[in-house]
Amino acid sequence: MKLKLAPGLAIKKSAIEGSGCFATAHFIGRRKIAEYSGEKISNAEANRRAGRRKLRICAINNRWSLDGSRGGNGTHYINHSCEPNAYMKILYGHILFIALRDIAPGEEITIDYESTLHSNEKRCICGAPSCRGTINKPNY
Repeated sequence: MKLKLAPGLAIKKSAIEGSGCFATAHFIGRRKIAEYSGEKISNAEANRRAGRRKLRICAINNRWSLDGSRGGNGTHYINHSCEPNAYMKILYGHILFIALRDIAPGEEITIDYESTLHSNEKRCICGAPSCRGTINKPNY
């Protein structure tokens, strides 16, 4: 089954890791890029699936999550970066990706994952000058 991508997105090899989500259209800063899609699962099921090497699960709230690896639209390929060009916003049960600044066609779309089901020791390999070294943001 072919993946149906959100408009303006393409999946290509990423310099950060594996495949990434790239802009094929110009995205204006502070505007919506796309909505995350996937299988709606309980957070208990999300924790059960957390043993995977590649996680494509985003929490909606303290009860529900979306697993983008099942029914996703390409947004589940958005890689982590400590210097992202987008962020994730949850609004009325919808997970939206918003551009932090203008994003040109050909640019990889990235967000700071901040908090994931990954171990706090999972190393970050984003390559940004200000890389903190871990995917999850430390709780200071």
